[in-house]
Amino acid sequence: MAVSSDSMLQKVFAKSPTFVSNKKVLGKSVGISGGVISCNERKLKSEDKIAVKASAEAGLKGLKSYEVNLDLGFDVVAERELREKGFLGIRKTKLVCTIGPACCSLEDLERLAMGGMNVARLNMCHNTREWHRDVIRKIKKLNEEKGFFVSVMIDTEGSLIHVVDHGAPSSIKAEEGSVWVFTAKKFEGSRPFTVQANYEGYSEGGIMVGDELVIDGGMAKFEVVERMGNDLRCKCTDPGLFLPLAKLSFWRDGKLSYHGLPTLSIKDWADVDFGVSEGVDFIAMSFVNDANSVKNLKNYLSAKSSKLIRVLAKIETLESLQKLEEIVEASDGIMVARGDLGVEVPLEQIPTVQEDVTRLCRQLNKPVIIASQLLESMVECPTPTRAEVADVSEAVRQYADALMLSGESAIGLHGQKALSVLQMVSSRMELWSHEENRQSALHNSQLGNTLSDCIAEEICNCAVQMANNLGVDAIFVYTKHGEMASLLSRNRPYPPIFAFTSDNNARMALNLQWGVIPLLVDLSDDIEANISKTIDLIRTKGMIKEGDVVLLVSDLTPTHATSTTFQSIQVKTIV
Repeated sequence: MAVSSDSMLQKVFAKSPTFVSNKKVLGKSVGISGGVISCNERKLKSEDKIAVKASAEAGLKGLKSYEVNLDLGFDVVAERELREKGFLGIRKTKLVCTIGPACCSLEDLERLAMGGMNVARLNMCHNTREWHRDVIRKIKKLNEEKGFFVSVMIDTEGSLIHVVDHGAPSSIKAEEGSVWVFTAKKFEGSRPFTVQANYEGYSEGGIMVGDELVIDGGMAKFEVVERMGNDLRCKCTDPGLFLPLAKLSFWRDGKLSYHGLPTLSIKDWADVDFGVSEGVDFIAMSFVNDANSVKNLKNYLSAKSSKLIRVLAKIETLESLQKLEEIVEASDGIMVARGDLGVEVPLEQIPTVQEDVTRLCRQLNKPVIIASQLLESMVECPTPTRAEVADVSEAVRQYADALMLSGESAIGLHGQKALSVLQMVSSRMELWSHEENRQSALHNSQLGNTLSDCIAEEICNCAVQMANNLGVDAIFVYTKHGEMASLLSRNRPYPPIFAFTSDNNARMALNLQWGVIPLLVDLSDDIEANISKTIDLIRTKGMIKEGDVVLLVSDLTPTHATSTTFQSIQVKTIV
C-alpha cells in the first residue's frame, strides 16, 4: 500500500508505535498514515496557519456537492460554558442525577439542568409509573422549550427482596440487641418491630438460623435467631437506619445464602415496557450476573421499540465481577454500583475494583458511570466531607465517563449544591490532569472485525494524538451513528469533542460519553459543505473565533459511493 507523508507529520507522530506502514489489520498491511489514506500539508494565508488533511477511502469514485440547510442544536448549558471558559475549560466528565421527591418539580429539574445535569435517572424502585411519566415529560418539555439537552435513564428494581413497610413513615432506627420479625404477610397499618417484605418465599431458599441479614448494603445488620414458618425472628447486631424500601440480603460465611431470583422480575418487564412507551434513552439493569440477561433485554428492546434504547449493566455482585468482560462486551455501558457491590466485596478491594472496571470499559469502548455514596453526607449537610471530595477526584482521575448522585439529589436537602460540587471538582481535576500532562495512556485493544472498522479505530487513535500534540482547540466529528465520536472519547483527548450527527438516538446516547458535546444537525454526504456550514453557524454564535484551530474527523459515506468506508482527518485554522 502506498504511503505519502512529510516532515511535519513525521515529527508529530514520531513517538507513536501505531504509525507504521506495515501494520497488520485482518491479515492485510495497512499504513495508518497511508495506503488508502493520503496525507498532505498546505500553507494557508500565513505561515502559522497549517492544514493537515488525511483521508481514508475505499473504492470512492467521487463526491456529489450540494447545499443543505443545517440547524445547529446547541445545548444552552454547553454554550454558556464555552462562552465563559473557552474550549479547554469545558467540563468533560458527565453528571447523572437521580430524580426523587426532593427535585421533581419543573423548577427543580430546570435548576439541575442548568447546573450541568446530563442524564436524569429514575429509580423504578420508588414512586408510581404515573409519577415517573410526569417527570419524563417535564424533562422533555425543558429540552424542547428551554434548549436543554438532558437524556433520560430508568433503573430497574431487579429481583431483590426489599422492605414494604417497617412501621414508620420514613427512616427508623434499629437499636443493637433489639429483636424484629421479618414477614411476607400482608397487613394494614404497622406493627412495632415488624418488617413486611415483598417476597412471599423470602424465608425459604436455604436460609438458616445463624445467617446474617444485611440491610441496604450494611446500613444495619441482623442475625437470624429463629424461623417461624414463613417468618424470621432476627436480632440486631449492628445498629443503623431502615430507609423506605430498604433492600435485604442474607449471608453465610461471607457468601450470599439466598439465590434463585431472576435478573428481571415481572415488575421489571412492565417497567421496561413503560420505558419503551415513554421513549427513554437508557435502561440500567440491576443485579446483572451474566451476559445472557443483557442480551435478552437488548433483543427484547430491538423487537419492541423503533428507537435504539441503550442498556447499561450494573456491576453490584461478586458474580458480575467474575464475568465482567463478557458483561461489558454485551452491554452498551456500565454502572459501578458501589453500595451493593461493597456488601459482596471486601471494603478494601472496592477502590481497585472500581479502577479495574473503569479501565476495562475504556478498553472495550463502553461508557462507565461511578455511582453510590459519592457525596452521601450532603443528603443532610450543605458541604461534603473532604474524603468525599477526594473520592470524586479519584473517579475523575481514572477518567470515568460519568459521576452519579443518588440520594443526594433524590431525597437530599442540598441536591443543587451536591451537583455543583461534582461540577466544580470534576472541572478542577480535569484541568489539573491537563496541566500535569497526566492524560492516561491506554493500550487500546483492537475492537473492529472489518477493515473499515479497524481503519476507523486507528484514525481516531491518531486524530487524538494529533490534537494533543498540535494543541488544537477542539475536535469536530461528523458521524452517522456516533461510533467515531465514541472512539475519539475512548482516547480522552485534551480538547473537547463536538459530535455532529443527524441521528437523534445517537445524540442522546453520546450525552453519556466523556468529553463529547453532541449536536443534532442535518448532515449531507458532502463533508466540505458540512464543515463549512457548521463552522459558520458556530462562528455566528460567537463561540469560535479567528485563529482557533480545530481538528475535523468524519465517517460519513456519500450515498453514491461503492464503499462503506469514508473517513477523514483535517486540521483547520479559523480565518
